[in-house]
Amino acid sequence: MPRKFGKKREAANKLIEPRRYTLEEAIPLLKKTHTTKFDETVEVVMHLGVDPKHADQMVRGTVVLPHGLGRTKRVVVIAAGEKMKEAETAGADTVGGEELVDKIQKGWIDFDALIATPDMMRSVGKLGKVLGPRGLMPNPKTGTVTFEIAKAVQETKAGKVEFRVDKTSIIHTPVGKISFEEKKLVENARLLIESVLKAKPATAKGKYVRSLTLTSTMGPGIRIDLGGIEAH
Repeated sequence: MPRKFGKKREAANKLIEPRRYTLEEAIPLLKKTHTTKFDETVEVVMHLGVDPKHADQMVRGTVVLPHGLGRTKRVVVIAAGEKMKEAETAGADTVGGEELVDKIQKGWIDFDALIATPDMMRSVGKLGKVLGPRGLMPNPKTGTVTFEIAKAVQETKAGKVEFRVDKTSIIHTPVGKISFEEKKLVENARLLIESVLKAKPATAKGKYVRSLTLTSTMGPGIRIDLGGIEAH
């Protein structure tokens, strides 16, 4: 059966033409089709021509969005010695060592990002079952296992986001709030998309980006023309 929408959503759907839009066209249209009362999250959805079952075709990375995500992330740091003080000075919300590992193991996950120093990873490794499914496990590839604690905390607070292809070959990443200025949303979305393009695996064959869509939490998807982004 065809999916049924409310009157507002149906009206919003009619505003979108069956074509691909540039980011500069899509953002104002996304705002125009926004019908809810809350400040929706704007997201980029990319379907990639890779097979994530193969390790050499896993697409993942991080990017510091120039205008953040519209909220401050709660950052936890697990470290020892001087690195704990460094984390606190940089603005981490919670800093600890073994006792923090125990606390998380018992179910405390009131945070958005976890950063750990390499010397603490033996202990942090115990948290795989708790943090893994939530995408919170520290990883050197995303800059969350590092001795450069101050830099990692500051970048995360400033709006660093992680992108990672899922098992269906899709990347689904937030780039801001619907209330952001149009220019800021365009710049955030463009930088994320460019970062995914740069992360193309050497082993990927055929068309790398099969589809690119911009959407909001409750809004319709708007197909994006990749050509204008690749030209930059």
